[in-house]
Amino acid sequence: MKAMSGLSILTINSGSSSIKFAIYRPDDSDAPLVAGALDGTNLRAADSSGKALIDEPLDLADRQAAAERLIGWLSSAGFLDGIGGVGYRIVHGGAQHSEPALIDDAVLAGLRTIVPLAPDHLPDEIAMVERIGKLMPRVPAVACFDTAFHRTMPRYAQVFALPRELVAEGVIRYGFHGLSYTYIVEELRRKGELPERLIVAHLGNGASMAAIRNGQSIDTSMGMTPSGGFPMSTRSGDLDPGVILFLMREKKMTVDEVAAMVNDGAGLKGLSGNSGDMRVLEKESPKTVFAFGYNVKKYIGAYMAALGGLDLLVFTGGIGEHSALVREYACGGLERLGIMLDAKRNTSGETVISAENSPVAVRVMRTSEEIVIARAAAWVLGASRSRNRS
Repeated sequence: MKAMSGLSILTINSGSSSIKFAIYRPDDSDAPLVAGALDGTNLRAADSSGKALIDEPLDLADRQAAAERLIGWLSSAGFLDGIGGVGYRIVHGGAQHSEPALIDDAVLAGLRTIVPLAPDHLPDEIAMVERIGKLMPRVPAVACFDTAFHRTMPRYAQVFALPRELVAEGVIRYGFHGLSYTYIVEELRRKGELPERLIVAHLGNGASMAAIRNGQSIDTSMGMTPSGGFPMSTRSGDLDPGVILFLMREKKMTVDEVAAMVNDGAGLKGLSGNSGDMRVLEKESPKTVFAFGYNVKKYIGAYMAALGGLDLLVFTGGIGEHSALVREYACGGLERLGIMLDAKRNTSGETVISAENSPVAVRVMRTSEEIVIARAAAWVLGASRSRNRS
């Protein structure tokens, strides 16, 4: 899925608090022609050399207006000339999507049926697809699903211990951050460095981990929704089901109140009582940082067991790439399991941070969901053109 198939692709990565975008040229390097973000208050973009092109106040609360301004600016600046398609990150593909899909009415209708699986993400993502589709009606679009990477998980890793009828209805572990995991796997494979047993820790505001054997996911920390796994910036991660029952029965909290708390008021923000921003926590709440690292470490140990050992551990995502302290806490005490950090390498910005004599290699890698979206969209559109010609 590497080739860009002669198409220039606009990628849209729409999150809860920002919209990232980029345009990739055909047969070019991984550097985009233009890239930027609508981050809540501003529209910012830079060219491939990093030169700033726009920095304009913008209200992201009105996502339709934000989409119109983005497409208007890209068009007026000439970046949409000859565009071949739009690729969208879609957080949840349900059980039916194991690979990228050309977006049509049937795909959108299917996504609406699984909104309850990702109510904080899918409605905005669907609205973004529809709005940009109206602004660019002749440009085909492709959905790239964050859950698709994990569809290779064995059934025993997908199912919860719930009645079979619920499992049959799709109440299973889906996993997320699949576009990020895909990038890491593809980069390692491209370099001839993809091991048999790999753990990738994608640590950011949303955080998860995946156990990967020979490039395929065999287990992952997030569950049916992005709220599961270990604690995140504002998400609780896994909870004893009795906690939810207690909050509703004894604290008289409604479903919406519990949902708001576990997604927006828990996690590191809840633990610290102040902030979910790791940069702030490293200065003001070291115990919270330690707790986060401890929870990451537990999953590393669990996935080493699932894989039957480990060849490579990769940290990625904003926290994974930039927080030496989190990496230290996550790996500390795992020396007898073969994970040995080099303290100097870990704090000096090197990409390989394991000690020379460490049986398990530990690396820090930058991820790029956007380039994965661009490659996947170009591949789907290229395949579609080939079918139409035949």
